[in-house]
Amino acid sequence: MERVNLAVQKREGIGKGAARTNRRDGMIPAVMYKKGQSTPIRFSRKEIVPFVNASAHEQILVNLNFSDGTTAVALMKDHQVEPLTGELLHLDFQEISLLEMVRVNVAIILKGTPIGVKRDGGLLQTGIRDIEIESLPDDIPAHIELDVTKLELGDSLHVSDIKPDEKIKILTDPSESICTVTATAILESAHAEDGAATTKEPEVVKKGKQETKDK
Repeated sequence: MERVNLAVQKREGIGKGAARTNRRDGMIPAVMYKKGQSTPIRFSRKEIVPFVNASAHEQILVNLNFSDGTTAVALMKDHQVEPLTGELLHLDFQEISLLEMVRVNVAIILKGTPIGVKRDGGLLQTGIRDIEIESLPDDIPAHIELDVTKLELGDSLHVSDIKPDEKIKILTDPSESICTVTATAILESAHAEDGAATTKEPEVVKKGKQETKDK
């Protein structure tokens, strides 16, 4: 798995006031968690923002290199941004051991255009966007790609269709839907009209007066 080196510092102050001070100084506050304990840390905005942008929807192992010479291996678990401006406000990291199994969510990326969309005018509807897996840290995939080009109208992909490396265990329910190619309302209406046009109405046989014979 890809590994990125990031310089990090331990921070003394905590709380909203200290966080604002860090941001004014060009630093982004963060927390590193490990087995129920947390360590306040901070990153240079110039270094951490490009990392966050580049790692969108990706799982990336990080070597946290502290200013005192110590190091830690971690995964970024979450980050918060200011809703209006998109400014990065805070990050959460989980320290891990390279020798211990970890559980993480990995994003699903759909590749290609289904034939049911390109040829038949259908619509690709997506379900879950990530799955939970368990593996050793170095075996975590950055993401999972699924080819959808062969899907026709009515076809779908489920978690059971993912064929992971033997070192990875999928924990998400295999029956969970990832995507389905469905007919649009316009397409369904067109099919209904075609069906009505090809259906012949039964002929009505008019009965005339029955001829009678004089006895």
